[in-house]
Amino acid sequence: MAETHVIVPTYNEKENLEPLVTRLLALPVSLGVIVVDDGSPDGTGEIADRLAAENPGRVQVIHRAGKLGLGTAYIAGFRRAMEDRADFAITMDADFSHPPEKIPELLAKAAQGYDLVIGSRYVPGGKAVECTLPRKMLSWGANAFARILLGLKAHDTTAGFRCYRREVLESSALDQIFSNGYSFLMEMLYLVQRAGWRVGEVPIVFHNRQQGVSKISRNEVYKALYTVLRLFRRRLLRHSAVDPASDRRSG
Repeated sequence: MAETHVIVPTYNEKENLEPLVTRLLALPVSLGVIVVDDGSPDGTGEIADRLAAENPGRVQVIHRAGKLGLGTAYIAGFRRAMEDRADFAITMDADFSHPPEKIPELLAKAAQGYDLVIGSRYVPGGKAVECTLPRKMLSWGANAFARILLGLKAHDTTAGFRCYRREVLESSALDQIFSNGYSFLMEMLYLVQRAGWRVGEVPIVFHNRQQGVSKISRNEVYKALYTVLRLFRRRLLRHSAVDPASDRRSG
């Protein structure tokens, strides 16, 4: 069994999935791919099944009935990776915004003792290209807002290109993470840092998607804002030794 599983959530990614999986399997590291498809009407799930049949033991597919959210897709992939006793679980987008060739660097950073490694746009050597100015400003603002209110040390708090050590996932109460969508990323980072795990970053060049349609909506932006404010309240209550258990609304 592969020591590393790469989790790729998909919804309507028929143009991207096969070339991405091909590049992943060609990397000089031992890894497997877990595709989590949310009932894509464009046939992405069928492509994933064919890739799994052509690469037994290296490609797995989790089919879900519909769009259930990015956060729950990650959790489904995490659970499969833990069942397979993979040492590391890597999450990435299917649209080539995250460079597959950076995976060995993520793993090398993890080998230095880091428990969560983020492929970051906001450390020296990292950047975002082919993104509109409003998109860049939104990303920068969201990161600054989350870092300040939540005390996060990582520079790229909304990055989905991450490498988790299995022990981090095993110790995390995944069922108690209330955020869904892209806000899941900030909440997961907050919980990992709060638990005392070591977080590192490696620079990446983030490319805006070339094929397909972006999944980021105005509703996702509102959810992210709510998630940061909710976690900020939890942080304040925790410092005040007040039980925040009553604040368990989905973000």
